[in-house]
Amino acid sequence: MPESKRTATGVLGGFAGLVGLSAVAGLLVTATVTPAIALTSNAATSAINLFEKLPSYLDIDELMLPTTLYYTNSKTKKPVVLTQFYDQNRSPVKFDEIAPVMFDAILSSEDPRFYEHGGIDMIGTARALMQNLRGNGETQGGSSISQQYVKNVLVQKCEWNAKTEEEGEECWLKATTASGSEGYERKLQEMRYAISLEQRYSKNEILLGYLNIANFGGTNYGIDAAAKYYFGVSAGKLSLAQAATLAGMVQNPNNYRIDRPKGSFYHATTDTVTNSKEDGYADAKVRRNYVLDRMLEEGKITKEQHDEAKAEPIKPNITEPKTGCAKSAAPYFCQYVRSIIANDTTFGATAEDRQKALKQGGLKVYTSLDMRLQEKTTKVMKKYTPAKKKITGSKPGWFGSAAVSIEADSGRILSIGQNTKFSEDKSETKKNRAYSSLVYAGDSEYGQSNGFPSGSTFKLFTLIDWLEQGYSLNEVLNGTVRLRSHFTNSCDGDWVPTSSEDFKPVANSGGAAGAVSTPLVFTSRSLNSGYVAMAERLDLCDIKKVATRLGVERADGSGEVTMTGPFSILGTNNVSPIAMAGAYSAVANKGVLCTPRAIDRVTDSEGNDLPMPEHKCKQVLDPGVAATAAYALRAVMTGGTGVPGNPGGSVPVIGKTGTHNKTQKWLIESSTKVTTAVWAGNERGEGDITYNGYKGIAIQNMPFYMNKAIQGKANDLYGGKSFPSPDSKLTRVVYTNLPNVVGMSVDQAKRTLQSAGFQVNVGPSVDSSETKGLVARQTPSAGKVAGGMTVTINPSNGQGVSVPDVSGLSYQQATARLHGEGFGNVRSGSCREDRSVRAGELLATGTSPAAGKTANRNTTISINVRARSCP
Repeated sequence: MPESKRTATGVLGGFAGLVGLSAVAGLLVTATVTPAIALTSNAATSAINLFEKLPSYLDIDELMLPTTLYYTNSKTKKPVVLTQFYDQNRSPVKFDEIAPVMFDAILSSEDPRFYEHGGIDMIGTARALMQNLRGNGETQGGSSISQQYVKNVLVQKCEWNAKTEEEGEECWLKATTASGSEGYERKLQEMRYAISLEQRYSKNEILLGYLNIANFGGTNYGIDAAAKYYFGVSAGKLSLAQAATLAGMVQNPNNYRIDRPKGSFYHATTDTVTNSKEDGYADAKVRRNYVLDRMLEEGKITKEQHDEAKAEPIKPNITEPKTGCAKSAAPYFCQYVRSIIANDTTFGATAEDRQKALKQGGLKVYTSLDMRLQEKTTKVMKKYTPAKKKITGSKPGWFGSAAVSIEADSGRILSIGQNTKFSEDKSETKKNRAYSSLVYAGDSEYGQSNGFPSGSTFKLFTLIDWLEQGYSLNEVLNGTVRLRSHFTNSCDGDWVPTSSEDFKPVANSGGAAGAVSTPLVFTSRSLNSGYVAMAERLDLCDIKKVATRLGVERADGSGEVTMTGPFSILGTNNVSPIAMAGAYSAVANKGVLCTPRAIDRVTDSEGNDLPMPEHKCKQVLDPGVAATAAYALRAVMTGGTGVPGNPGGSVPVIGKTGTHNKTQKWLIESSTKVTTAVWAGNERGEGDITYNGYKGIAIQNMPFYMNKAIQGKANDLYGGKSFPSPDSKLTRVVYTNLPNVVGMSVDQAKRTLQSAGFQVNVGPSVDSSETKGLVARQTPSAGKVAGGMTVTINPSNGQGVSVPDVSGLSYQQATARLHGEGFGNVRSGSCREDRSVRAGELLATGTSPAAGKTANRNTTISINVRARSCP
C-alpha cells in the first residue's frame, strides 16, 4: 500500500525481532526528541514517517468531578455539603496543596528521570520493550509520568463519551490493555502525545495533572480524594508512609487498595485472596516498601526515615465521602433535587447528558434547604408516623406520609419529610415497605410519585372561582344534602347524572346534614354539600383553570386536573403536596405565585454561574380575591376544622383540612412567610384510616399533630404578619327577595324558603281564618331582606275569624254584626263624648281587636263608641 496509507500496525508487522523494534522504540523517539540526529536506514526513515503522521495534539478535557449539593448554614451563612454524586470521587488540588513527600514518592517509583527527559524515558522504554518481546505480547511498564497522564486522559475521554457501559468498557480496554501490534501502536501514540504534551505544558503542570486524574482504587480518583478516603487527611498532610502507600497503588489500584478488610488481590492460579486486614495488607505493604526503597536510592529520604516508615504497619482510616441521598441529612429533599437535575433540560438535552452532568460535571448546586426546619420535620415524622404499617380493613392498604414546607414569597422549598427510610435498593424496597426512594411530596417527574387525592384542600379552587365571579362570602345558599341535577362545564360538556352513583347526594364528613348558610361557613366547617351548592352557580371548567393557574395539575404527568362532576370539586384528582403547598402560598402571598423551587444557584467547578431551572413569581390572583380567600381560610384555623392543627402564638395562619373517602387526610396551613402541607394516608390501597393509628393517634388526626409542630417551628424561624383585610365587595351582605308563603302548606313553605336560601323556623299555630295547617303568618314579611336569615312561619289553627268593620253602626247593630260573624263574647269598650250625637244614642267607632284582625271566636270583642254623654 502507499506509504501515506500505512498504519502503525502495518509497519510494525514488517519489523521482526529486536532490531526492528529497537528502531521504532529508540530511533523514532530519538528523532522526535532530537531531530538533528541523522537517521539513514530505510526502517528508521519509514518509522519516522509513520511516527510523524500520528496525531500529536491531545485535548485535555476537564476532569470528571463530583456534583455537590449544598445547603446554607443559618448561623455562618456559609455553604455546607449535603452530599455528592459521582462516577469518580475527586477533589482537585493545586501544586502547593500536595505534600512534597508525595511528589518524591511518585517520581522515585514511577519516573525518576521525569525532569530530565522530553516526555519519554528512553531507558525505561527500552527495558519495557525488551520485556515485551520476551513475554506473551502484552505491553509492559516503561511509561513515563507524561505517558501515564496521556493514558489517563484517554481513558477519561472513553468514559466521558461512552453512551453505554459496554462502550466505556470496550474503549477502556483499547486504551489500556491492547496486545500485539495494537499494543505497540497504542504505545507509540501515547509517546507521540506525551512528547507534544511536554511542548505545551510545564513539568509541574503535567505532574499535577497526573496526580489529579490518576485512579487510586474503586471510585477514588486524584491524590486528594485518595488521601481523604484512605487516611482521613488532605493531600497536603500525608506522611511519608502514607504517601509511599498511595504511590504504590497506581500500578494496579484495585489490587493494592486498603479498604477491603477481607482482601483485594485475587490470585487466579491458587484461587485465593490476599492483601487483607488479617495479613496486614501485605501486597500493598510490599509495594509501599518498594517505593520507600526507590526514594532512598534517589536520595529523597534518609536511611533513618526509610527504616522508620518501613516499620510502620499499614493503618487505613477509611473516611467514606458523602455520596448519594441515603447518607444525607435530608434524603428525600436530596432525592427531589437529584430528580430535577435528572429530568430538567437545563442540565442537558438528553437523559444521558443530564446523568453525566450529575455524576461527572462537577456542578455546585446550592439548594434552598433550611436544615433547622428539616431537622424538626424529620423528628416530627419519626415521632408521629411509622416507617411501615399495613392499614387493615375490608380494603387494606399501606400507610404513607409526607410533609413539605415552602417559603411563600419566594417558592423556596425549605424541607421535605417522609415516613419511610430512604433506599434505592430495589430488592429492599420491593420486600419491605419501610424503604422507598419515591418522594411522596413530589410528582412523577420530580420524585417518581403519582400524588394523592387531596380531599377538601382542593376546595380552594372553587372558593377562588366563587370570589372571582364576584360572589360574596356572605351570600346565603342552600347547602343541605340533596340531589343535584346539573353542573355547567364549558370545557368538557355539562354534567348531568347518568349512573346510579350520580343520583346519590354528596354527603358530608360525619354524616352532617349540611345547612342553609354562606361560603364562609361552608369553608370553616368544610361542608361538602355547601361547596356543591357553590359549584352549581359556577362553571367546572373555570374551577379547573384556577387550579392550573395556581400550578396544580395531575401528579402523574397527564396534564390538567379533570372536573367530571360534583365529586371532582371535593378533591378526587391525584395531586402532589408540593404543588398544593405552592397554591396555598400564593393566597398567603397576596396572589403572587412563586413556583416551588429547591435550587437557589448552580455553578461549574470554578464557581461560574450556570443556567437555572425555570422559576418565576407571577401575580395569578387579584390581591382582593387573595385577601378574601385568606379571610375565609383564617376562619378554618380559628374556629373551624383546622383548629387542632393551629400552632398558636402571635403568628396568624390560614389553612384547610382535607379528607378523601376515609383513605387520605391532609392539612395545609400557611403564615404570610411559610406554607406547610402534610399528608397521611394510603400510599397504596384504599384502607380505612378512621380506625387505624400509631402510638394512640388515628391516622386521620396525624396531620394535625405534625403540621402544628412543623408550622410552629417555621413561625419561630420566619415569623409572619397579619393577613390583609378582605375586599368589602366580596364580604357584603347580599339582599334577596323573600317570597310570600302565607296560605301554603308548611312543607311547601319550607321548600320554597330554603330554595331561596333562607333558613326556616316553624312557630306555634296561630288564630287565622286560613284553613287549619296552612301558613297563616311569616316573619319577616315578604320583600327584600338580608339573604339567609331565618324566617318563622306559623300555621293556622283554623279557629280564626276576621273582625268585621262595625264603625258607624249603632251599638246594637254592631253587637248583632259581631254575633253574626261568630264572636260570642261581645262587650262595651271605650266611650268618647261627641256633642253631635243625639241624646241616648251610642255609635260604634271601632273594635278591639281592630277590624281586619283575625281573632279566635272565643275572643272577647270590645266595641268602642261615641255618645253625647258617656254612661
